[in-house]
Amino acid sequence: MLAKIKRLFTIKTRFEAFLIIYALALGAVERGIVYLGQYPGFGGKLLFLACTGAVFMAGAKILDCIKYEQAMKAGDPRLQPASAAHGDEGTLRPVLEHAVGAKH
Repeated sequence: MLAKIKRLFTIKTRFEAFLIIYALALGAVERGIVYLGQYPGFGGKLLFLACTGAVFMAGAKILDCIKYEQAMKAGDPRLQPASAAHGDEGTLRPVLEHAVGAKH
């Protein structure tokens, strides 16, 4: 039963993601209009831009996550953890050593 409820709150497709981004944008614009009324002038415009800018960042993250989850389900080999590729299970040592060029 909990799995069915959890499924209601999971974004599975790009269409669902766009619907959520649209809802976020409506709320952000509504809040921005309130800011324009409370803070007339340049300050209100900056707050309005901050509201809508947050939607752009959140929307990009949502779409990236959807793309990543779909690639994981498809079994894309580029998405394997770096530790599995080096045979060192569960640590970041090979990744860090590669980044700094150190050998142990």
